[in-house]
Amino acid sequence: MYKERENSVLIEYLGDHPIIKIIDFLIENRLFDYSKKQIAENAGIGRVTLFKYWERLEEIGIVKVTRKFGKTKLYKLNEGNEVVKKLIELELALADMISEIIAKEEKTTLQKENC
Repeated sequence: MYKERENSVLIEYLGDHPIIKIIDFLIENRLFDYSKKQIAENAGIGRVTLFKYWERLEEIGIVKVTRKFGKTKLYKLNEGNEVVKKLIELELALADMISEIIAKEEKTTLQKENC
């Protein structure tokens, strides 16, 4: 079975398509490498779904192999890929935008309480 996750800004604004879930998990955990099984579990998708989309992610260089243990390969986000760089920038821009919206809402709430 897979793990339920709280939605990130990427999923909140781009949708919960399996590719977005995979990329989101890898962006949030880009310091580490994972097996495909771990990626599926932590992204909140099934293994069959992961395998359905995984080849695309490898083809365009979103993910890369970092290590091998016997037959098991470990993967992580390919931060040298231009698309990955843009996806990380997008996530940061969305997070900044949301922070500004929340700050404005809190300021408005405080102003109303003080009136």
